Amino acid sequence: MLEELKQRVYEANMQLPAHGLVTFTWGNVSEIDRESGYFAIKPSGVPYENLKPEDMVIMDLNGNKIEGKYNPSSDTPTHIELYKAFPEIGGIVHTHSSYATSWAQAGRDIPCYGTTHADYIYGEVPCLRCLTKEEIDQSYEQNTGLLIVNEFRKMKKDVLAVPAVLCKNHGPFTWGKDGMEAVHNAVVLEECAKMAMRAELINPQVKPAPQELQDKHYYRKHGANAYYGQNV
Repeated sequence: MLEELKQRVYEANMQLPAHGLVTFTWGNVSEIDRESGYFAIKPSGVPYENLKPEDMVIMDLNGNKIEGKYNPSSDTPTHIELYKAFPEIGGIVHTHSSYATSWAQAGRDIPCYGTTHADYIYGEVPCLRCLTKEEIDQSYEQNTGLLIVNEFRKMKKDVLAVPAVLCKNHGPFTWGKDGMEAVHNAVVLEECAKMAMRAELINPQVKPAPQELQDKHYYRKHGANAYYGQNV
């Protein structure tokens, strides 16, 4: 079971450079096996070109290393808080992809300007506040996760309908039912961030897409009445 989990997480991690979402070692993917409570995550600071499936680190939700010769990603405590709070999440991605990170550094939500965004993310992608000095000094990565959890609960956002967030002055996190879906959502987020920026450059007075259009595109792909794609 653990070998299969490590293989899946390795393959998901390798999709980040393949899609141009990471520079050097600036990113990580994890995936959890809910039955065992263990998750696999990229090791900290190991170049992607040197990674092998057996290098993935197995952790539990108490932050204990179960298996692996390397230290896990420094973002592991963030992943843990998300897994603990939202059982529907099965995989998590963190990157510093250029366009999404630019919105995070600007401290802005990414509005839904069109149907590409609406197909995958319901409404704007929220940009959360910056952590306080105390939060940064005490348990930075854990408090990053707690901030995401608390803000999503406060905003009453469905983590499957909004599978992405921007941490102010930092960068994006995305998630999904497994590692590959989380990567898929990271790719979508980066493209939506790019298109939103360009839309604002072309028309500084641009407004979000009409709600009825957003609803049509989101719900034709999601929910009980979805009809996009094949039924085979």
